[in-house]
Amino acid sequence: MPIPPGSYRFGPDNGTLQVNTGRTGAVARAGHDLLIRVTGWDATLTVADDPAASRVEARADGGALRVLEGTGGMQALDDDDRRNIAQTIDEEVLNRQEVTFRSTQVEAAGEGLRVQGDMTLLGRTHPITLAVEPAADGTLTAVTTIRQTDFGIKPYSALFGALKVADEVRVTLTAPLPQSL
Repeated sequence: MPIPPGSYRFGPDNGTLQVNTGRTGAVARAGHDLLIRVTGWDATLTVADDPAASRVEARADGGALRVLEGTGGMQALDDDDRRNIAQTIDEEVLNRQEVTFRSTQVEAAGEGLRVQGDMTLLGRTHPITLAVEPAADGTLTAVTTIRQTDFGIKPYSALFGALKVADEVRVTLTAPLPQSL
């Protein structure tokens, strides 16, 4: 089922925005792949009859991240670990700065949309591509993969670089498609 024309708003009250990280390095087994939820964000999807006239805009609060889980690793993450990871991201990686996205080109892609646009993070703007897919149950999913180094972020490392967060992180927005505004 294609996305009907209209304007749709999304946020934490009707959807989820999550970041998945991976790990690399000689002792990657010791670290965790993280699932992080963004708790402060909003997005607007405007779908036109002509996909080229459609647009997407989004904003996320770089200080509103909550570590939900860490998989893998030598031991399970506890609540203190989750808080410390979120604090490190807030204070040393994203510096609590807002992240924005604005589409520059939208085209039909099967039932969904292929959205190209500019993401601004830490004062750097870089092009990214989103795959926006509707599901039969009315759920909408938008997915992209970004490279931290494209935005001047040196991926977090520990143990003298033997354990690192992978440069590529996956960002996923999932929400039921609400009634058009």
